[in-house]
Amino acid sequence: MLQTAPPHAKRHHSGLIGDPPAPPAQDIARLKKTKRDQAIHPGWLVAPASLWLIVFLVVPLIGIVVFSFWTPIRGGMTPDFTLINFGNFFRQEGFFDPEHRNFLKLSIFLTTLWTTFRFTITVMAVCLIIGYPIAFFLAMQVKNFKWQLALFLVAMVPFWTSYLIRAVAWLPMLGRRGLFNKMLMNLGIIDKPSSFFLYSEFGYTMALAQLYVVLCIGPIFFSLAKIDKNILEAARDMGASNFQVFREIILPLSLPGVAIGMIFLFVMLMGEFATAVVVYGGKTSTTGTVILNYYATANYPFAAVNAIMLMLAMMIGVFFILRVVDIRKEL
Repeated sequence: MLQTAPPHAKRHHSGLIGDPPAPPAQDIARLKKTKRDQAIHPGWLVAPASLWLIVFLVVPLIGIVVFSFWTPIRGGMTPDFTLINFGNFFRQEGFFDPEHRNFLKLSIFLTTLWTTFRFTITVMAVCLIIGYPIAFFLAMQVKNFKWQLALFLVAMVPFWTSYLIRAVAWLPMLGRRGLFNKMLMNLGIIDKPSSFFLYSEFGYTMALAQLYVVLCIGPIFFSLAKIDKNILEAARDMGASNFQVFREIILPLSLPGVAIGMIFLFVMLMGEFATAVVVYGGKTSTTGTVILNYYATANYPFAAVNAIMLMLAMMIGVFFILRVVDIRKEL
């Protein structure tokens, strides 16, 4: 005769084997939280940054473009559409120079823009010559990461102070009684103090290079630090010299960092104006100082025109750098 198990035994047996275990309470809470997070539209995540860019970047840019077409008056401007501001920017001083036949003069503002571009390229070259060896030393010669970080922070210490203070600090070094003149006189290279350093293109270039070289060191350092050292060792084991390793492996792989550093430098230097006043003594004008002067005289439309031309020059320069080095492909 078959024995039938008690009902409570069946329930106990099926609860252990037949039915799946109930999920813990914490898993249920986590699942509910995940569903709530998924209910948030991704657009809300980028809304704060987008709002910030719209208010502090897009709106001012639109304002600059609009103001460039307004009519300047004494002490301000009126919202009357005009193209005279752009005409004044491109207006040429003359089509014929008696001393140089068939010589076409550029407008003073195009000449100033060219001067700004020339200074920018010069300082970029100096920063690259100084910054690349420093970044190479930190990434390739310093093996300990803590020392790498410490030395990199040491290079950034001057940038913890005010920009204006760093610019003014060059005055006692470049002056006629400054450090450079005293050092050269003690070495017997010059007999009397020279005015070559202060309020000159040399001093202006050196000051800008010191002020902005870290923008070049950082990106190059991070590009070099990402290079697999095993690849370099394998190349040396196959008979490649150090120069060949640098030319064929290190330099190509560091080009993205070089390009990023050059973009940073180009944008910052093209808009530079304070150092030209402090270190160069206002002997030459840059587009930044032109914008500042016309803004100070309340000629906002013409200041806006110069700003637009400066931004166009920046965009062309950045586009050219990106054409030379495809950062998206190299990274």
